[in-house]
Amino acid sequence: MTRTDTMRAYRMTGWATPPRPVEVAIPAPGPGQVLVRVAGCGLCRSDLAMRRIPRSAGEQLGWRMPYTLGHETAGRVAALGAGVAGLAEGDAVALAASASCGTCWHCLRGLDNSCPRALAGRGYGRDGGLADYVLVEERRSLLKLGTLEPRQAGPLTDAGATAYHAVRRALARVVPGGTAVVLGAGGLGAFAVQFLRVLTGARVVAVDTNPQRLHYAKSVGAHEGLVGVGESTVVELRAVTGRRGADVVLDFVGTDATIAAGVASVRPGGAFALIGSAGGRLNKAWFGGLPRDGEVYTFQGATLADAQEVIALAGAGLIRNDVEEFPFAAIDDAYARLAAGTLGGRAVIVLDS
Repeated sequence: MTRTDTMRAYRMTGWATPPRPVEVAIPAPGPGQVLVRVAGCGLCRSDLAMRRIPRSAGEQLGWRMPYTLGHETAGRVAALGAGVAGLAEGDAVALAASASCGTCWHCLRGLDNSCPRALAGRGYGRDGGLADYVLVEERRSLLKLGTLEPRQAGPLTDAGATAYHAVRRALARVVPGGTAVVLGAGGLGAFAVQFLRVLTGARVVAVDTNPQRLHYAKSVGAHEGLVGVGESTVVELRAVTGRRGADVVLDFVGTDATIAAGVASVRPGGAFALIGSAGGRLNKAWFGGLPRDGEVYTFQGATLADAQEVIALAGAGLIRNDVEEFPFAAIDDAYARLAAGTLGGRAVIVLDS
């Protein structure tokens, strides 16, 4: 492996301060560790929120400062520490977005996204993938990509896997010929539309305030798109479902308006999933305010199994992973476009060119 002693990294260098590009030492893998040469790292809206986290909240989560951003990472194995088996230099790999120990009560039951270690991880409190190299301490966090291009695979591990987790949880509630609703047709919502088309026979309806996002949602499989979220949305969704209501509503926004409209649109025995983190509330009594005999659930992140299955679907050509590539020097511009909602796909910072 030919490399210099330092690398580029886009880092948080202080609490509640903007991140910046810096030069740092390239880490060397110790026993059981793997050094990955990053090919591409996706950007996420949660990265924007990390800039505002105060020291008290960050330290309570177990975060350490400084740290490199980026939790949607893929690349190739650059070096192996002693004792690492099953990998070779040059292998294309993605890195699981969430940290997990593999031995706790949650991990042993396949709930590794609820592992206590998931509060701090690669790109949120620990060094992530917006750098030329990233050191992987947990061998179980590496996911082989096969023939997938690592420059663009990073979003599959977070945006894709999180959307897949939401859909997988709701599958038992979706009946043949039923309706599935996706509130928020951005990066995660567009993945959810595709998973619903692949895994169910439901009619998929995307709802968003942005007509461009609805156009994209239709291009990846949504049968119908509705503009806006409010009381009129509930009426429209009821009309689409023959007044029965939706089998499942997946809310990737999480405002008061989307939660109220989503819950009101679920049929008896259906499911409502809250994935978006906009801080909304449901201001209704539980009796008459929730779907009878139904299910309401929320979660954060995805499991290793979710990420592996999403990679398999992408490798089989069953889903699209559209990205917009940016060079390292344009990270700030990419984040600005992410904040403004003007991206054509998931933003990926390319580091291997």
